[in-house]
Amino acid sequence: MEKEKDLTGKNVVMGLQHTFVMFGATVLVPIITGLDVGVTLFAAGIGTWIFHIVTGFKVPVFLGSSFAFIPGIVAIGGTLGLPYALGGIVVAGLLYVVVAIIFKFVSYDNLHKILPPHVTGPMIILIGLILAPVAIQNARGDFSQGVVDAIGVNGAWGIALFTFAVGIFVKIAFPKFGWKFLSNLPVLFALVVGYLLAVIIGVVDFSSVRDAAWIGFPKFTFPKFSLEAITIMVPIAIVTMVEHFGDVLAIGNVVGKDFIKDPGVHRTLIGDGIATSISALIGGPANTTYSENTGAVALTGVRNPVVMRIAAVFAIVLAMIPKFTALIGTIPGPVIGGISILLFGMISSIGIKNMVDAKVNLSNPKLLIITAAMLVLGLGGAAFKFGNLNLSGLGLAAIFGIVLNLILRPKDITSAEG
Repeated sequence: MEKEKDLTGKNVVMGLQHTFVMFGATVLVPIITGLDVGVTLFAAGIGTWIFHIVTGFKVPVFLGSSFAFIPGIVAIGGTLGLPYALGGIVVAGLLYVVVAIIFKFVSYDNLHKILPPHVTGPMIILIGLILAPVAIQNARGDFSQGVVDAIGVNGAWGIALFTFAVGIFVKIAFPKFGWKFLSNLPVLFALVVGYLLAVIIGVVDFSSVRDAAWIGFPKFTFPKFSLEAITIMVPIAIVTMVEHFGDVLAIGNVVGKDFIKDPGVHRTLIGDGIATSISALIGGPANTTYSENTGAVALTGVRNPVVMRIAAVFAIVLAMIPKFTALIGTIPGPVIGGISILLFGMISSIGIKNMVDAKVNLSNPKLLIITAAMLVLGLGGAAFKFGNLNLSGLGLAAIFGIVLNLILRPKDITSAEG
């Protein structure tokens, strides 16, 4: 548990920055699916605290909305209704707990044989690269039609690149001026300055802010259950659990700790699963260990888990201020895109660093085949459907890589001998 000295003004500011980092992607899920933004923020904050309690306050993770469940939520919401989609997510979260119990009895050495660096490295690389199109879509204003109408695609790109440049300037130039602490706030500075530029240009619509109340509870919704919804949602959890491994490995590589060993992947899975089920019980989307979190930690160098818990408190408080959640909704896509370019690129770079640090020798044809196949399957749009289970993207690449590694069984990752 955090010590009293962790509750400093600096960490509070860092926590506020982390809250803003999480906002962009977290609120995008309810915007797409029709779920409530306030409930989503509230659930993310509560879920993050649950995760930290279950994992012994050791892992610097913020739980945000899972993009993997969007197709299922949209499909079920359009036929049965959103409450039934929430019911499916509740059961999917419980599957995490079942799998976690199984992993409790799998030895640490066997876990690393199943997930060696030449499999986990490409997984982490893919996390960033798969998210890259979202950054570009935001940067060119795909999700901010009003911005494009006002200043065009080139203007949207101008805002995105300006925001991107501010983040770089803060991180690189501020230490030269002796502002070491402020240099750890590149995301917050970039978001604020980029947003101010958008306001000056006149592409921010404040009408939703004027209409919103100052204080109010989110619009909680309770789930309903049907076998049809459950059979659609539960298989998605198989894919997100694979993503969970990648995220936990990635954040571990950033901070230089092996969280698969301590507190153990069984505990991180339980924390993630319980948080997901509770989120759906109150009307929120599935929670997940966040790739954006990894990018932010890599960029800012802030590794203290208490910062994520402070961010979670901010998320809970802000969820009860409708006027503020409306204000967050006015941040133009190009501003979010400018920051995302930096964050998502950081994630892929961490995967490369992971393989370099492990001295993975790609002169070994077996290792080269495994890595190459994972990258193509993860990025090429391949998909395999088995009943209600649809494997694609990271989930497909990860499962294929794990199976291929067990078949080829390369003996030495640092040797060219296979």
